[in-house]
Amino acid sequence: MTDLDGRHLDGPKPSKEAFLHTAILRARPDARAVVHTHSTHAAAVSCLADLDPDDVLPAVTAYYLMRVGRMPLIPYFPPGDRRLGEAAERLAPEHHALLLANHGPVVAGASVAAAMDAAEEIEQTARLFFLLQGHRTRPVPS
Repeated sequence: MTDLDGRHLDGPKPSKEAFLHTAILRARPDARAVVHTHSTHAAAVSCLADLDPDDVLPAVTAYYLMRVGRMPLIPYFPPGDRRLGEAAERLAPEHHALLLANHGPVVAGASVAAAMDAAEEIEQTARLFFLLQGHRTRPVPS
């Protein structure tokens, strides 16, 4: 466990990316949890060229629109690079879900369950994104 400044308070030593979680929690006082995954399809999307950096996945389902909304892409930083936390902290006040380039999603939520639900929705939408490639699609109106 760490505090919002990243100081280790209790338990096992935090991962080298704990600063990413605390940066998002500082930027989102409404959030009580941050979930970061390396889920296959979302990580694959994060590696694609020519994504819209302001909104990387189309809202192809109402659930994605409700649970995620718009998800910006954070440029690539090597694991452990503190600039990743700075970039996330700048975007987090407006977006509770962020996609880290060549890495995976990070999601803030009112609870661990809410953050996990949104992370799961990102993974399922990323999977649909690949399944729909080459087909004309109709995004959910926002």
